Parts: sequence; C-alpha cells; structure tokens
Amino acid sequence: MRGKGAAALAGLLGTALVLTACGGGSSSGSGSDGSSGRGPFTFVTGKDNSGTMPYIADEWNKAHPDEKVTIKQQSDSADQQLSDLQQHFQSKDANYDVVTVDVVWTAEFAAKGWLVPLKGDDAIDQSALLPATVTAATYNGTQYAAPYASDGGLLYYRKDLVSKAPTTWDEIIADCKGKTTSGTIKGSKPACYAGQLAKYEGLTVNAAEAINAAGGTIVSDDGKSATVDTPQATTGLDFLVNGFKQGYIPKEALGFKETESLNAFAAGQLMFMRNWPYAAAILSGDSSKVADKFGIAPLPGPDGHGASSLGGHSVAISQYSNTKASALDFLKFMQSDAVQRNDLTVGTLAPVTSALYTDAALVKKFPYLPDLLKSIQTAVPRPVTPFYPAVTTAIQTNAYAALQGSTSTADALKSMAAAINSAAAGG
Repeated sequence: MRGKGAAALAGLLGTALVLTACGGGSSSGSGSDGSSGRGPFTFVTGKDNSGTMPYIADEWNKAHPDEKVTIKQQSDSADQQLSDLQQHFQSKDANYDVVTVDVVWTAEFAAKGWLVPLKGDDAIDQSALLPATVTAATYNGTQYAAPYASDGGLLYYRKDLVSKAPTTWDEIIADCKGKTTSGTIKGSKPACYAGQLAKYEGLTVNAAEAINAAGGTIVSDDGKSATVDTPQATTGLDFLVNGFKQGYIPKEALGFKETESLNAFAAGQLMFMRNWPYAAAILSGDSSKVADKFGIAPLPGPDGHGASSLGGHSVAISQYSNTKASALDFLKFMQSDAVQRNDLTVGTLAPVTSALYTDAALVKKFPYLPDLLKSIQTAVPRPVTPFYPAVTTAIQTNAYAALQGSTSTADALKSMAAAINSAAAGG
C-alpha cells in the first residue's frame, strides 16, 4: 500500500509542489520502439506527501539538462493511481514514460505487456538490494521494475509493561493476561493487540501475514489458482479470529486502518500493535502518550518470528515510451545511494539497498532499522497474480466475515478459495 508513512507524516513534512520541467514523450536518436531514445521524459507517481520528489527532480535535472524529468503526481489514493495507470497504458500513452508500481501491481502490468522487461541490455545490477524487493518486482522469472522503496510490518510493544518483545503469538496472549482489558479498548488497562482489520487492503495484509506465518499460502506460484484452503491457513487466520472470540483483540479493531490503530497505541490504549515503520516517528512525537515507553520488534508467529507482508514501490518503464534509454538511467538513479539516503532521512521510506540498514549514523537516527531489516528479509509478497484486484477483494470479504463471527474460519477460507479461482478463470 502506498505511502502509509507518507500520509501520516504529511502534516509534518508538508505537501511537495508539483514538479515540472520540459515535457516528456520526445526522443532523440530513438529506435522504432524508443529503446535507444533519449530526451526529456515524464515520471508518473503517487502524490508526494513524503517530500522526497523535489530532491529527485533537482538532482536528476542538474546532471541531465538534456533529459529532464517532469514529475506528474497522481492522487494519494492507491485505487485511483492504479486506475489512472491502467487507462493510460490501455491508450498506449507515450507520455507516461516511467511509472511507480506498487508491489502488488507488478504481475498485472507485466502479464499485459505494459512494462519493459529489465533483462539483456536493459538489465540492472541488483546485487546491492534486499532480495525480497527484487522478488516483488519480478513476474514469471523476469524482473519488470526497479525497487526504490520497501516496507515491512513490525510489532510495536509497551516496553514499560513487558521486559522483552514477544516472539510468538502465545507469548503475546500470555503477556496480556492480567495486564490488559479484555475485548475492548475501554477500561483502566490497555487492550491487548490490534492491527489493521477493517475491510480494506490492510486486512489483506494482516490476513496474509497470519496465514504465511503459519506456513500457509494464498495462491499458487503462477498466481492462477487458490492454495488457501489448508490447515496451515486455518491456523493463521484463527489467530485473528480467536482474538475477537477470546478478547485479546478489541472489538474496535474491526474498524481499524493504519491511522486508527496508531492513534489507539499512541493514546496508551493498546499493549501491542502491528503497523509499518513510519509509526515510529509519530509515536515519538509530543502528542504521543507512549513516546518513551514503546519498543519495536519483528512480527511474532506461531512458533517464532512470523512473516511480514512486503510493502513498497518500484519504478518501471512503459512499453510505449519513446525515451526508454533515458528512462533506464533514471531507474538506476532511483536506486543510487544518494536517493536512497534522502528517501529515508526526509521521507522515512524504507531503503531497498542492504548497506543502509547497518550504517551506524542511520541506525543511531532510526534505531528500528535492524528490526525493519529482519521484517523485510522474512517478508512474503502479497499474492503475486495478474488478477490481484479480485484476489484482494476475495481475501478482505471472507476474512472480515470470519472476524465478525458471521462465518467459520474454515468456511471463510473455502469461500475465499472459490472466489480466487473464479477470478483466475475470468469469472
């Protein structure tokens, strides 16, 4: 999901100005498909609430005065961003040269032939990157996008209430006994645990993390059939379902998105919270009641550290661009050390380059980096499938029904599998 940290930090960082230079889409010395084309081009990306785009535009344009980038900002809604890209790809718009690709869009865009594969002369050395980020930019064994920002789920915990972070689900439940209010955030004690469990993309993430942590999967390797109706998936989803039944997840969490869960934890109403890295900055702020009372750890699982759903974004080249050579250089630029450092320090975006997670100065400024690295290293991409919109709807709808108690976990997973298979069959 795009910009979870960016959206929350918008008030602190401000909204970046729309950046323009020379118009995109022109080319110089281009082949018939623009593969050797150079010249000004357009980079289409979601709204820059993180404040990182001015640096990117300035640094690139200073170094490439004849190949200036125009940054076209979309809305801050992921659904609207996706719709906009789909429309322009379908119309073969040559002015959408480089585009930001959410990790869950890669398969669809690649399967439809909209992106330039990064192989052969267009291959980019990815050896310095976190492997999970490259996997998320790959479809059917071919890389189609260049990762530039990652993300992973983390466990936030009240270090004033527990001596160490729990590493298993049972430890979470045990830690909460006697220290929390059961079933609700209303009471003299905090509630136990919450994530993002409203019926939206965040529930897909939380359900997938629970299922993956228990050894389950949701779709096959080719993304064309469901694999979710299994005992392992049942164990995983039951962690969330039983949370509402047994009271270790408060009933209010059925309406929690990122902001609601963060606000509850910041107000001292939760003992444990699953959220993204950006939350650390907010929880350390003056308005937080737990500013000096929280720690960060990898997500727990049934038998040890769990599995985060991999978030993040890549940049890719449109097949319809006339300036593909300039665009390829821009992809490499987005992975450069200077850009990656700026993305972290200005926008609190998780780097894709491995070395920054052990940089002493950065770790001092962002103490959660080692735990974030563990989260990303063990992360599992959300279902990689060209039918992702229908798949995520199937996950959200059926998982939410189970959380509400209107259906059993087993029946929810059967219905989820049927809906995924129907989507893959064109139903």
